[in-house]
Amino acid sequence: MIVHPEEFNRRKDAVFCALAEVAGGRRRLWFVPLSARAWPETRTRVEAALGRAKRPGRSALARWFKRLLLTGQYNWARRYFSRNPGHMAVAWNGLTGGRKVFLDAARDAGAAVLHVELAPLPGRITLDPCGVNAESSVPRDLAVIESWARQTRTRAGTWHALQERLQARPSRRSDVRQVEGSLPETPYLFCPLQVPDDSQVRLFSGWCGGYSGFIAALTEASRHLPEGWHLRLKEHPSARHSIADLLAPLLETGRAVLDNDSDSFAQIGSSAGVVTLNSSMGLQAFFHDKPVIVLGRALFALPGLVTACTSQSDVNAAFAGAATAGFDPARREDFMDWLDQVYYPGFEWTADGARFDRSAFAARLEQARAARQSVRSCANT
Repeated sequence: MIVHPEEFNRRKDAVFCALAEVAGGRRRLWFVPLSARAWPETRTRVEAALGRAKRPGRSALARWFKRLLLTGQYNWARRYFSRNPGHMAVAWNGLTGGRKVFLDAARDAGAAVLHVELAPLPGRITLDPCGVNAESSVPRDLAVIESWARQTRTRAGTWHALQERLQARPSRRSDVRQVEGSLPETPYLFCPLQVPDDSQVRLFSGWCGGYSGFIAALTEASRHLPEGWHLRLKEHPSARHSIADLLAPLLETGRAVLDNDSDSFAQIGSSAGVVTLNSSMGLQAFFHDKPVIVLGRALFALPGLVTACTSQSDVNAAFAGAATAGFDPARREDFMDWLDQVYYPGFEWTADGARFDRSAFAARLEQARAARQSVRSCANT
């Protein structure tokens, strides 16, 4: 049986229903109950979750209340899973706030846990006992994946078929569109901007320290682009508010252009490369055989796949060498096949219902059960 906090979203609920169908049932928590009886780990877990919360509280009173709420949620979940260690804790994303203390409590109680999230590949979903994005169980050593490719893979290049199903995300703003049209023939790097307060940005910005630091790094690096090149940017279609003010110093260099009209994948296709903090579009650029520069932490920021930058000088050098940037095609093939065939289970959701790969879902549930027996299973080795 799985136990999960309610998300009040039909697509997310369809994933939980599919998991419950394979796991043998579910308990849906419309509101995670509270308990005042603390555990030795309560304070540490709550402070960690509060430090990652998207809305930790603007005032001291609001922060106190948030801490009280997370404390009660952790205590209840810890007690519940201590009494029901065979139940599996499942949460959407699960890296911040209440969802984090819920999963941490289950882990501390010895129960299995599973993080759920959207996937960058069409018709797929993320089911991972360790986390999502940069905290996922995706190996950080490509030798693991290369070994799978040599010994286990029976079909090569299956991931390429997914390209025709990639679609630019619909916009919630009238000033950010997905229009087909002509793009400049002059060479450029394309930067698909992210939602500034998204967990990907807040948690995995690395040395940039946040989105303002990322834009500042681009501003400095843009001056190192080869003659005649420019940096082309597009705001995220799901961003509620424009970040034009933040982009102003970068645009004033004369080496950057903001294009919120042209289709995102068309801009990738016409580019000479992609630069990102850690957007999933950096991974999707692999479908277009584009070199990718990554400044933050990302599950695909691995040697041979992208140029991973850990300092401003790295970014400057990557921009200066944009004309000769490359990647290892064989490593990308292995990595993308592994994501397609092993890591991301099939899941399709439409108005008519959900279709999913039952055997792959069962395998991920089994992986979650096995992971609770080994702390090293989530070490990204």
